[in-house]
Amino acid sequence: MTASPVPAYKRVLLKLSGEALMGEQSYGIDPAVATQIAKDIAEIQSMGVETAIVIGGGNIFRGVAASARGMDRATADYMGMLATVINALALQDALEQQRVVTRVVTAIEMRAVAEPFIRRRAIRHLEKGRVVVFGAGTGNPFFSTDTAAALRAMEIKADVILKATKVDGIYDADPMIEPGATRFDRISYLQVLEQGLQVMDATAISLCMDNRLPIVVFNLRTPGNIKRAIVGEPIGSLVTV
Repeated sequence: MTASPVPAYKRVLLKLSGEALMGEQSYGIDPAVATQIAKDIAEIQSMGVETAIVIGGGNIFRGVAASARGMDRATADYMGMLATVINALALQDALEQQRVVTRVVTAIEMRAVAEPFIRRRAIRHLEKGRVVVFGAGTGNPFFSTDTAAALRAMEIKADVILKATKVDGIYDADPMIEPGATRFDRISYLQVLEQGLQVMDATAISLCMDNRLPIVVFNLRTPGNIKRAIVGEPIGSLVTV
């Protein structure tokens, strides 16, 4: 009987885009995709890893896109934050069907559906083995959910941000458009900023750089990849000093 691999990280912040929940649909939430993500998270929870999640809302409403079409940016961003709470509740349901105790914590108070964000309480949930899903971004307009992920990761003292995407790492060009794009196994925060690579927005990258928080960018669509990232297998791209 082989021993189970030892996690490389004790506490992680998993950043999911809202689009991750769409699957092949053009809008909304695909329950089958939510279930697969929940199974992957349940697997790392069973290894004793403390898991927090920040989820976007782009599958339902994207504030930046709406403001580009003439809507007030702050209003559009608040609508986007509410969309992230819908996703957080969907993910909570999928996780609890996998018998993973989950708490949704939001930056905008809505006590009927979720707990308000209180840093120490969120950390206590993690210590007790519960998954914490952070909704409503930072609670402020003009900040992305990437920035919310970086901020929450600092607040809970996460060891790493796991940035789940549709591609297997960071490339020097969009691999969906440029088949010959080169993938980076390892890259510095400064290189990401200088080259304008679309990993996370500049505010999020700067926050991580200031606090030396590593980011692992990997493909979420490959089942088991979250566990591979957790045990330190060289998947995707590592952003570090």
